[in-house]
Amino acid sequence: MKTLLDLDNWPRKEHFHFFRQFEEPFFGATVQIDCTNAYTKSKTLGASFFIYYLHKTLVAVNTNEPFRYRISEDKIYICDRIDGSATIGRDDGTFGFSLIQYNPDFDLFKKNALTEIERIQSTTGIFTRTFENDNVIHFSAIPWINFTSLSHARSYTFPDSCPKISFGKMTVSENGKRTMPMSIHVHHGLMDGLHLGKFVDYFQEIMNQ
Repeated sequence: MKTLLDLDNWPRKEHFHFFRQFEEPFFGATVQIDCTNAYTKSKTLGASFFIYYLHKTLVAVNTNEPFRYRISEDKIYICDRIDGSATIGRDDGTFGFSLIQYNPDFDLFKKNALTEIERIQSTTGIFTRTFENDNVIHFSAIPWINFTSLSHARSYTFPDSCPKISFGKMTVSENGKRTMPMSIHVHHGLMDGLHLGKFVDYFQEIMNQ
């Protein structure tokens, strides 16, 4: 379900009309995330760390309204729920696009995620299902690289306003602190650096819990 945003009374109306004309309206940033507590918590729960931080990412996305905005035919809609379309790797080195439904209950989310991951890994090809709706984030993990910046392959002719969130290699310091890079790309017509900063702060907060 989604609700039409009252664009005429939205303070960012002019910003939206300005940035939506760009060939590349996305902007992004890469930040270092302290994942010491989150990694320990995932192991305590007997869960994959990937599934754990994907869930925390979706918690933060669904809590921050600008991350639930989507553009359709020059209008902005507010989605009630945002799911995760994560790239899932296979043993042969390929990957497929998944659709993992968000649930605030981690146990239910983990069950859904494991089922979808198993389905992707038992199929071939990049698209193994259809994506009728855009109430998703594009999510990926690149655990081989401790990157400091990241770009994405994009078709400028394809209408897209979904945030793109990627994580890199987790590293451990001498004192046991675990960190990993997080790259976030968002549509500038829908939000600015202020909103991105609030999202990162909240995500770090729930990763520390």
